[in-house]
Amino acid sequence: MAEGRRGLSLSIGMSRPLADSDPGETFHELLSTIGGALDVRDVFQRISRVVARIIAHDEADLALLTEDGDHFRLYASTADPARPDLICSRAHSDFNPAAAALFNDGRGCERGLRSGLRVPVEMEGELIGVLVFLSRSPNAYTEHDLRLAQRVADYLAIAVSHQRLAERARGAAIELDRAMQVESSVELLRAIGDALDIRTVFPRVSEIANKVLSHDRMTLSFRDGNGAITIRACSHGDFVRVDRIKLQDHVGPRPKGRDGVFIVKDLEREQLPIAEPADLQTELVAAGYRSLLAVHASAREQELGLEFWSKQTGAFGDEDVPIARRIADHVALAVSHEQLAEAAHEVAEARARAERLEVRVKSLSQELDWKAGHGRALGRTPEWRSVLTKAAQVAPTEVTVLLTGESGTGKEVVARLIHRASNRKDGPFVALNCAALPENLLESELFGYERGAFTGAQQSKPGQIELASGGVLFLDEVSEMSLSAQAKFLRVLQEREFQRLGGTRPLKANIRVIAATNRDLQKAVERGDFREDLYYRVHVFEVAIPPLRERPADILVLADAFLQEIGGSLGRPPVGLTREAKAALLQHDWPGNVRELRNALERAAIVCEGSLITAEHLSLQKVRRTESLAATNLNRVEREAIEQVMRQTGWNKAKAARRLGLSRTQLYVRLRKYDLEPPARASG
Repeated sequence: MAEGRRGLSLSIGMSRPLADSDPGETFHELLSTIGGALDVRDVFQRISRVVARIIAHDEADLALLTEDGDHFRLYASTADPARPDLICSRAHSDFNPAAAALFNDGRGCERGLRSGLRVPVEMEGELIGVLVFLSRSPNAYTEHDLRLAQRVADYLAIAVSHQRLAERARGAAIELDRAMQVESSVELLRAIGDALDIRTVFPRVSEIANKVLSHDRMTLSFRDGNGAITIRACSHGDFVRVDRIKLQDHVGPRPKGRDGVFIVKDLEREQLPIAEPADLQTELVAAGYRSLLAVHASAREQELGLEFWSKQTGAFGDEDVPIARRIADHVALAVSHEQLAEAAHEVAEARARAERLEVRVKSLSQELDWKAGHGRALGRTPEWRSVLTKAAQVAPTEVTVLLTGESGTGKEVVARLIHRASNRKDGPFVALNCAALPENLLESELFGYERGAFTGAQQSKPGQIELASGGVLFLDEVSEMSLSAQAKFLRVLQEREFQRLGGTRPLKANIRVIAATNRDLQKAVERGDFREDLYYRVHVFEVAIPPLRERPADILVLADAFLQEIGGSLGRPPVGLTREAKAALLQHDWPGNVRELRNALERAAIVCEGSLITAEHLSLQKVRRTESLAATNLNRVEREAIEQVMRQTGWNKAKAARRLGLSRTQLYVRLRKYDLEPPARASG
């Protein structure tokens, strides 16, 4: 096929993943996929889907060098697996196939591919092919993607190596021992595929390796930049009395004829290049060891060595080096897998710490605001003093508290007072308004979720319960919680544990719950909108907060405090209130309670431009009449519309909600608001 037709896309670079993923988990699954097949083409589509979690791509191609080494042949592709192999001349290619590269010049645009990445596939240090990922998006790839792709290429190199060994084994009886090597390689992959710590399976690795390379003991070591070797794992218990060896400065485990290989045929005659401990070789000989084969490998940025020890003199030779390297490559992949898992765990832990810190900083910031005045629990009436007394009584306990009262009466103020007076005062105060979130988002916000729990869950996220650990979780408008969320939250109060959405591991809920509502929860229970068992769990200690109209003596006290706070943020703070303005404040019945009072004063402070606030500046009656009339008209229209639809649907709430364009939660709120109930014979 002509080179210009496709060119195997061998100049392509690399792409950014559509969704963040855990590289450790991805490479773990990649190991399992490769370990289950001897021909890469059989599983290449599956490999592409697995890799797509960390490197998003629209096409993946694997091209291998032909036997003459002059051409690349398309070996596997996700674009059209059934089409004939495509050939590209190595001599006429405008790239260095031994170097990884990004590509963004639009080659392959006849198929809509605009960018990509290319990494070499090497076996025992020699180039055998290239791996390409392509994207329809321009400039889709980064250097980070390039490093991940190189790791994938290393996995594929081992798979190709398995396949070639198998092909030679099938060709001649003399290659039967090589077939054993292939079988052992697959067995090794399976043995290490589920391990996140190579030490836990190292004896099994030695047992499998013994089938193709006989030895009495195998060790895994790591070498640092100071010429020291640390023995990380041993196949049969303690190997020597020391686990750290200092090499001689002028030697080190140098190759004998090959790079990265060290062979000792007779430990009684050949000296190991060990500086410390000086008597180590004597101890090895005394233990019966006579020969050694050591090979070098790399696990990400770390240099490691795999050592085979035998009690037979001359047990190892150059012919054993290829299989020793292959075993070392498998172990290096397992170590890389372990390192990736540790790195992913550290990233997840760091993210969780950052989120907890963010909550704590927010909590402390709010604490400073409250201490400065905003949200202070001001009042001198007996009704308000009674609220503070109850809050003080319940604060030192771990009892769940239910705060009831109209909107704007200060339920969150009281919740924060309880928190500040409790043993959890140094922990976070996390507030969640159950009515502010759609039904499908409330559970994920409350309990958190694992990656992949639902569409768009690209990474795990802790919920408000986890973020409130060690402190207080304040659930405002708890009556608006869906029945599904109620059932799950009941377990939090009963068992003090929960699970993230999509998770299977139970998590401890180290929280104190303070709930609040402006509804009658008892009536909600009777209607079936609120679970009775949850009601009794929440309604352990109730603090009823009276509306502002029932404690008029607190109005002017609050007004003075609010004006001081408001004045600090204005260039020209108001001088004060006129007698008429004070009278207007006392005569108003405050349907919005304390929140409405502060809003009215803030508006008046702006309008008065630094002078005294008058009754006209407050405009309480005018604003109230206008707002009341508009609200009345809107409420009447909404009530009539909802009642009409409910009758037309036979009081089927699901059908009515769809027809009205409301969620079921929103419909329930309006049915309660307008006191709409079905006829006695109608079904709900």
